[in-house]
Amino acid sequence: MGNTADVSIVICAYTEARWPDLLAALRSLERQNTQPREVIVVIDHNPRMLQRAREELTSVISLENEGPSGASGARNSGASVARGEILAFLDDDTRATPAWLEQMAPHLTDPRVLGAGGKLEPEWLDGRPSWFPDEFNWVVGGSYRGMPEQVSAVRNVWSANMAMRRRTFEALGGFRSGFGKVGACSRPEDTDLCIRALQRWPGGVWLYEPRAVVFHRVPSDRTSWHYFISRCYNEGAGKAQLSRLVGAAHSISAEGRYTYRTLPLAVARNLGDALWRRDPAGLGRAGAIVAGLTVAAAGYASGLIRTGLT
Repeated sequence: MGNTADVSIVICAYTEARWPDLLAALRSLERQNTQPREVIVVIDHNPRMLQRAREELTSVISLENEGPSGASGARNSGASVARGEILAFLDDDTRATPAWLEQMAPHLTDPRVLGAGGKLEPEWLDGRPSWFPDEFNWVVGGSYRGMPEQVSAVRNVWSANMAMRRRTFEALGGFRSGFGKVGACSRPEDTDLCIRALQRWPGGVWLYEPRAVVFHRVPSDRTSWHYFISRCYNEGAGKAQLSRLVGAAHSISAEGRYTYRTLPLAVARNLGDALWRRDPAGLGRAGAIVAGLTVAAAGYASGLIRTGLT
């Protein structure tokens, strides 16, 4: 066993259908080069699963989500009992590489750093569709083409792979209660938390550490065209709700370069693949980029109307 860091890792789970995934996530933590102080598994309003966790997961702390259903309430419940100076969050369908915590934790020794997040590598269980563009990996919870390739300051990190000081988390009141991912509803509670931290401590930074890699499982039902389109729409609608809470200038500040530089270059590159590299799937990727952006914009506009921001 390697070094130990004063880190409490919180993993949330809600369905026994993903029990094997949860076990894989926990095994990945046992293999960390730097071991955490403790691992906390929060079961989201599923008494049967909670009982199973308490009986079978003897090396971790298993508890019930005491807050509203969803990711925000579950993570807050885990953080409320954590003893580590640093809180780290993973999802139950992720696997951390052995150097994950070793790469992430040292950044928190810098007082300017509010928190850090790592790379999320999609793990396509049935293969990546040929039409799926790298720039839209966020649709399946993965880091996407256009994100930094070196340690960089970013507006936000993602809660499936993030760490922050417990006192910072507590000062912010944790993830916003009642706002977050519940079922198919997509509201970016992690982006909200990061923006609130930057608003409170303007001199602080969030760091993206691409060497802190976590694999995120992508089942076959997330590789369909229908899922792609609905996820893009819901992401746009969620950003509109975020705008109501933190202001539009903050909620979509990171999307400008992505929309006006990354995506046009991606369309051109994929059309080039189709025309000059004899890759017909390039047309599908270019079309998916245009469709995804259009639908996300429609979701955002619809969300603004519903929230009364227009």
